[in-house]
Amino acid sequence: MKILNLYAGIGGNRKLWGDEHEITAVEYDKEIADIYKHFFPNDNVIIGDAHEFILNNHRDFDFIWSSPPCPTHSRFNNLLQNIPEKYKKYYPEMELYQEIIYLKHFFKGFWVVENVISYYDPLIKPVKSNNHYFWANFDIPIFEKDNRAIRGTKKSFEFKQKRNGFIVENFKITAKKKRDIINNCVLPELGKAILDNASK
Repeated sequence: MKILNLYAGIGGNRKLWGDEHEITAVEYDKEIADIYKHFFPNDNVIIGDAHEFILNNHRDFDFIWSSPPCPTHSRFNNLLQNIPEKYKKYYPEMELYQEIIYLKHFFKGFWVVENVISYYDPLIKPVKSNNHYFWANFDIPIFEKDNRAIRGTKKSFEFKQKRNGFIVENFKITAKKKRDIINNCVLPELGKAILDNASK
């Protein structure tokens, strides 16, 4: 199967997909793309705009996974906007819904769009699994939320590295970026279960 993995990060969703598929990953940040390539050297990694890539290339794939940027939708960042002297106010970015609508109407293969639980009622009804929202044209498996680590603590960071199978401490990127890429990983077992459902 030809798979397009958009906003790939370091590949939490892709971790357990194996190497029998032809996988193209798109990531905007070169440092993060280089780490993805380190973990998945057989994938075709493109450094670029994933949102634009869908428009021009969706017909070349059988399965598309998209995880658009989530900060403007998250409940945590919405709370921060209530402290205007420290945090800038912003509107939710609508690329998320643009991609759901576009894929639903123009992509003939299987697709899934993933994002955080939003601070507002979703404009298009999602499925909730493992504390994420998913929109798809096939059944999404339901995983319970993993409550074993507290976000933002050193213990949480170390736990999530081991749980997800990505040790990033030795890469030459900022400590904040290390935390972000680990926190943004989709649970690998859930990523595999979703691909398995699409494959069926």
